Amino acid sequence: PGCQNDVDESEGFVFRSECILSGIMSVNGKKVLHMDRNPYYGGESSSITPLEELYKRFGISDSPPESMGRGRDWNVDLIPKFLMANGKNTVCQLVKMLLYTEVTRYLDFKVVEGSFVYKGGKIYKVPSTETEALASNLMGMFEKRRFRKFLVFVANFDENDPKTFEGVDPKLTTMGEVYKKFDLGQDVIDFTGHALALYRTDDYLEQLCLETINRIKLYSESLARYGKSPYLYPLYGLGELPQGFARLSAIYGGTYMLNKPVDEIVMEGGHVVGVKSEGEVARCKQLICDPSYIPDRVHKVGQVIRVICVLSHPIKNTNDANSCQIIIPQNQVNRKSDIYVCMISYAHNVAAQGKYIAIASTTVETSDPEAEIEPALELLEPIDQKFVAISDMYDPRDDGTESQIFASRSYDATTHFETTCNDIKDIYKRMTGSDFDFENMKRKQNDVFGEDEQ
Repeated sequence: PGCQNDVDESEGFVFRSECILSGIMSVNGKKVLHMDRNPYYGGESSSITPLEELYKRFGISDSPPESMGRGRDWNVDLIPKFLMANGKNTVCQLVKMLLYTEVTRYLDFKVVEGSFVYKGGKIYKVPSTETEALASNLMGMFEKRRFRKFLVFVANFDENDPKTFEGVDPKLTTMGEVYKKFDLGQDVIDFTGHALALYRTDDYLEQLCLETINRIKLYSESLARYGKSPYLYPLYGLGELPQGFARLSAIYGGTYMLNKPVDEIVMEGGHVVGVKSEGEVARCKQLICDPSYIPDRVHKVGQVIRVICVLSHPIKNTNDANSCQIIIPQNQVNRKSDIYVCMISYAHNVAAQGKYIAIASTTVETSDPEAEIEPALELLEPIDQKFVAISDMYDPRDDGTESQIFASRSYDATTHFETTCNDIKDIYKRMTGSDFDFENMKRKQNDVFGEDEQ
């Protein structure tokens, strides 16, 4: 639809995590207008097709060689992330949002075939069950037994049943103290904290143990449910996610405008009242946007390097998996932050037949980011073509409650959605003053569709 001069006032106005929030706010009864300066959904987290467009985006003048297949067979995520599946007692935040908003009806998922961790220059399958612990080459015989005992403790742990605590008090005991109780070595602590619990740094060691225990339970239960790994990935790429939430928003009356430039954020008395585009103003009460729309209201907090690599082979030592995640814990390569690798392939309808896409990413710590990512690239050799991007990361300067402008945080280097979901829930709380209520959203959808239609 065209934008009229001073169009009817929207309660909410969104520009990406913004796609998810637009769907949620629409379900909550808000009048939402979603504008994007790009001709596609998802902003910097979009999927690029055809392959020729990816070459152009990265300034490569040559056309893709014939060996790459048809350009339209490619759908390359600029910022790839896997979804942690749900277990019997614990559920990944994004999967929970997908389930409760019914966006899953627009998407098809495939289980990622392997989850690996790096140690001493080699990669190993991440052990998360008692059987895998005993069979793993990551540890010696005695370490295996101690780790198995730790996993049994985690599996049985119930915060509402003190009989399962085994001397651990979830309100007093830190995770570092739990590791010490089970006499786990540094290598085991590394892959447990970074490949199972998915922490980016070791700060969690000084924090209370309950969240870490629940994270490990989520990983183990998800793996038990799906077999090969705890991760899911949508067919045709992550670009399907924002489109799914866009459809949800539209069902509830939301309006979308793609390829719509944003010329000015209109303020009155320190509050946002609208957005000016091509000489016309769309008025609103609240605005959600990514940092690129409001550079004066965000501050730089670091950089991320991402290297998209096109391969003609699966990654070595992954049992020829068509998809996998590899985490290189910080301590293994003398860094302060982890290095991540995620790989998808033609099996997910994102690449030409027989081709693989591996993306390595990490937080930049030095003046030579490409040297920092090298341990990951060495695992991927030989590489047919690589595309290197170094992106600034931004956080909002304030919580937005005064101006009613709510900025999302830039995507970090992780290959999972947990930090993004935390940002979504944080923005929701700042906008509404209340925590995101999954059950309440489900009730609202049932009021619209009815239980049977859901």
